[in-house]
Amino acid sequence: MRILIIKTSSLGDVVHALPVIDYLRQVSSGIEIDWVVEESFLSVIEHNPGIAQLHVIRTKKWRKAPFAAETRHDLKELRRSLRERSYDLVFDIQGNLKSGVIAWLTGAEKRIGFSKEVLQEKVNAFFTTRQIPFRAIDKNVTDRYLRVVSVLFGRDYREMDLTGDIISSQEDETAADRYLAALPDGLVFMFQVGTTWNTKLWYPEGWIKLANKIVERYPRSTILVNWGSPDEKALAEQIAAEVGDSVRLLPWLRIRELIPIIKRVDLVIGGDTGPVYLAAAVGTPTVSYYRATSSATYAPGGKQHRSVQAAMSCAACGRTSCDRDQECRTSISPDALFDAVVQLID
Repeated sequence: MRILIIKTSSLGDVVHALPVIDYLRQVSSGIEIDWVVEESFLSVIEHNPGIAQLHVIRTKKWRKAPFAAETRHDLKELRRSLRERSYDLVFDIQGNLKSGVIAWLTGAEKRIGFSKEVLQEKVNAFFTTRQIPFRAIDKNVTDRYLRVVSVLFGRDYREMDLTGDIISSQEDETAADRYLAALPDGLVFMFQVGTTWNTKLWYPEGWIKLANKIVERYPRSTILVNWGSPDEKALAEQIAAEVGDSVRLLPWLRIRELIPIIKRVDLVIGGDTGPVYLAAAVGTPTVSYYRATSSATYAPGGKQHRSVQAAMSCAACGRTSCDRDQECRTSISPDALFDAVVQLID
């Protein structure tokens, strides 16, 4: 049986979907799994031994020049490569117009996706031949992906031990070893200070207080700060200036370079953002906080993970901007995150 998974983005969502590979390989012997992914997130799954073939898309580039010869060529090649694989099943666990069109381009008779009431882009339902509703027990986003995939196989994913590991190249593993070898002996923490929405961010004073508490309790520790934009770099520099030499800025890293670094640190701390989920996937403990999104839906589960939800009655609102943004940020105290750190480290 040949199956296509359509999960193109974002970083965190692709990571959340990885256990789908393990589920399919466990429920059906000899299964062949292909995946459609955005080029930006290719490094999450390109070395996964459970993937037979990857279809890489570049929608940002295509949107900038929709009528360019290169765009037309890329889309023609995508359709050809999808059609020639002759899929028995297509699972669209992205659920938007883009993924719906990709599912339709496969020409497969069975295209499975989300039910219309949970779709943010309702038009997606026109491109799937069967829509699977969530159940009340499907609170976490990974559960929802597994619900869509598992219904056709009749085996409850909740009874299975599923993993979603990420494999790095030897070159990137060696570079991470080299970088970590230059750090002082002691615990290594990583702060992930950035994310995509303002309503997912914490506040600078909180990061500084948390860093000081960590350094005071674990005086030989190093705190690496990951950043991906000028604003995030400025915040990282502010934390380092206030806390001292125990805080170091990571160099700007591509996702494939960041993954093996995350594998080697002792704890990752951040909000609802991809690197936190990368950490959980590769087995690194995490402390995560949630404001506009829900910890019940997105937080990593298991004994080596802790999460904190903003202490606001309107938390998990799903909004990307808010007049009470600063109040929401400060409702997550440094003490709450530090207590979670101590629980895991001690």
